[in-house]
Amino acid sequence: MRPKILIIDDDNLVCASLRKVLIKMGYDAEICMEAEYAFESVEKHKPDIILLDIYLTTHNGLDILKVLHDKYFEIPVIMITAYSDVKIAVAAMKSGAYDFLLKPIDLEQLKHILDKCVNHLSLKREVDKLHAILDEDKLLTKEYFGSSRGIIKTLSIAERYAKAEDTTVLIEGESGTGKEVFANYIHQNSSRKEKVFISLNCGTIPKELAESELFGHEKGAFTGAAQKTKLGKFELSDGGTLLLDEIGELTLDLQVKLLRVLQERKFYRLGGERELSVNVRVIAATNKNLEDEVRDGNFREDLFYRLNVAKIIIPPLRERKEDIPALTYSFAHAFAKKFDKKILKINEDLIQFLQEQTWKGNIRELRNAVERAVLLLDGSELKIQHFDFLRLNKTEVGDTDNFQLHVPPQGVKIETVLRELIIKTLKITDGNQVRAAKILGLSRSKFRYRMEQLGIEITKNFIS
Repeated sequence: MRPKILIIDDDNLVCASLRKVLIKMGYDAEICMEAEYAFESVEKHKPDIILLDIYLTTHNGLDILKVLHDKYFEIPVIMITAYSDVKIAVAAMKSGAYDFLLKPIDLEQLKHILDKCVNHLSLKREVDKLHAILDEDKLLTKEYFGSSRGIIKTLSIAERYAKAEDTTVLIEGESGTGKEVFANYIHQNSSRKEKVFISLNCGTIPKELAESELFGHEKGAFTGAAQKTKLGKFELSDGGTLLLDEIGELTLDLQVKLLRVLQERKFYRLGGERELSVNVRVIAATNKNLEDEVRDGNFREDLFYRLNVAKIIIPPLRERKEDIPALTYSFAHAFAKKFDKKILKINEDLIQFLQEQTWKGNIRELRNAVERAVLLLDGSELKIQHFDFLRLNKTEVGDTDNFQLHVPPQGVKIETVLRELIIKTLKITDGNQVRAAKILGLSRSKFRYRMEQLGIEITKNFIS
């Protein structure tokens, strides 16, 4: 569909010439030569872009711009004038103009501005569609995930698995790629969608409480369980879907018990004598390569094969950067609403800048970056400078490709090297262990284990 442009100018020659040029560029063009009918023309033609002359015979174009901005703020308005006046240009931009052109109009400059407008509009419409869908029924749809080839293929696989409602699904993907969102999508597209969806992160629960979290416990089953019986996640998920996130963090003894539940749909509460039956669809997720974990003896082979019946691999954000613009707009408008701010424009250079980033933390990192930028935003336009912290983070962490380790001639113990590496990383992150673990490519549990093993302590103002 060809974008439609409305020209509001009382100069017949200018209107005719512009209309001819715009049609040649591939646009539909309508003309309004009487300023008093400007708003009627907008209602009638519903333009995608407006070209508005500042000096009209009977009206001031800036006054019309203010009304257009208030009533049709989503339509980009490009101001045109024969007078080169910086003050007028500033006034126009402050009143909400998308850009400013001088007569005689430079056609290359006009084309460049219109191209930016069209890109801006297409992204905005995609985001508006996402918000409309989410606001209407709170359900996840294909549009929510993006339109890249990799994500469309992954969604197609997820939909097929959703129909096989009793089949266990294994979701693999780097941290921050949205594994829980995909699991929820499978649940919502299955016959279990009216039932509960519960997520349990196996990497965040203490080992001594993991069995209780999964299967529940009877009163008095262990110290601290004296008050009442607790239902585990399997019982609470009965009839619905249970996501076991970071399943690779489960201990080997719990893996044995989980395998039995997956095979028989039966289990005992901790300290219980009565066998319980449940009808639960299990989805497992991991950022690890479970085949490697099996080879290293960290994950049971029989459980791996039980989980690996239906597998989904979510592509990292760096492999689907064409989804970054829509995700950025969606996150920006969501956080603008949360922080009571008004974002009318996202700079095109910013989109290109974001697409050039590596996004090791994937969608989660992008979302956090946008939240931080919007929180600190003054004005109504997101620009590259609002994301300067991304450059600082690169400088802070350093270029790993240029990393060099210097070993003294007399040698050094590996424990000393590891200890110094962890301490320096913690100093970079101001003692933030989660971020330090991420920089070193370790899980949080392994990072904390290394700290304990090497006797590293964090006090209020000192790391040693």
